[in-house]
Amino acid sequence: MESYRNPVLAASLLAPPAVCALLTPFRDSFDNANAALLLAVVIVAVAAFGIRLAGVLAAVSSAVWFDFFLTVPYNTFTIDSRDDVETTILLVLIGVVVSEIAIWGRRQQARASRHRGYLDGVITTSQAVATGGSADDLIDHVRAELTAVLGIDGAKFVAGDKQTSAPQLNADGTVTRGGHLLKVERDGLPTNAEIELSVHHAGATRGRFLLTAAARIARPDIEQRLVAVALADQVGAALSTQEPLHPHL
Repeated sequence: MESYRNPVLAASLLAPPAVCALLTPFRDSFDNANAALLLAVVIVAVAAFGIRLAGVLAAVSSAVWFDFFLTVPYNTFTIDSRDDVETTILLVLIGVVVSEIAIWGRRQQARASRHRGYLDGVITTSQAVATGGSADDLIDHVRAELTAVLGIDGAKFVAGDKQTSAPQLNADGTVTRGGHLLKVERDGLPTNAEIELSVHHAGATRGRFLLTAAARIARPDIEQRLVAVALADQVGAALSTQEPLHPHL
């Protein structure tokens, strides 16, 4: 977004007066409602980039220059007609509403893209299990996937069924510490301790991933955490038939 943010902001300020100036020679024969529609198109085009400030600026700029160029008395910031006052207000409202819709749409698109990436990661891991690759390669792959999906610093795998008092990422995606539920979306994953993600299969614990989120606060949502659990389960299935050759630190 940063690459085109400044040009879009500039366009949001400059495009409306340019359109109004082009319409000035025809203002005596051109209905103001049609002019407002053209400005609405400009606002929508700017707001489509999903930059809230740009949409608002385009709306305000359109309202101001619509008033200056196209409403009586001309070339002043005064409006005599009630209809023109309503049109000016509507231009501002259009800009705000369309900007919010565009931002929502872009967020949904980004979310869908992330979810597709998570799904691809799980499918790739499942394929690795199905092809019978080595446990070590699979664990290395899942370590990388966990780091990316959860947005953490790293992960390591430890074999065995030893239980500890470390924070736990549970099968339902919740994170607990000493039996207390942590609000990950608000506070993030613990930064002062490794988080354990147990690896199970057929009711038996095959090991655990130790997740580190010390360098920055990571706030993976419930869907990301459930993907992490699914990835760990794939390792559990693989370890039911073979064991890793070396510790993964």
